[in-house]
Amino acid sequence: MSRKPPNKKNRWDAGSIQALRQHMGLTQTEMSQKLGTRQQTISEWETGIYEPRGVSVRLLSIVAEEARFKYDASPPKNKA
Repeated sequence: MSRKPPNKKNRWDAGSIQALRQHMGLTQTEMSQKLGTRQQTISEWETGIYEPRGVSVRLLSIVAEEARFKYDASPPKNKA
């Protein structure tokens, strides 16, 4: 089974990260352990203080696929 690499322009916003975590039934601490990051990082992502970048975006996308979580991590559309 081959995985298509996520588009480099994909992004995860606060709501989608929290929804993924809740879909998986994990606490922020459990999610941080799964991703190999700090609990504070998950909290900062979920409150919108920071957005995940680079490898974190890819990990979130892989975890979401494995959890069969339907998400749209594409960049927001410009409002005209």
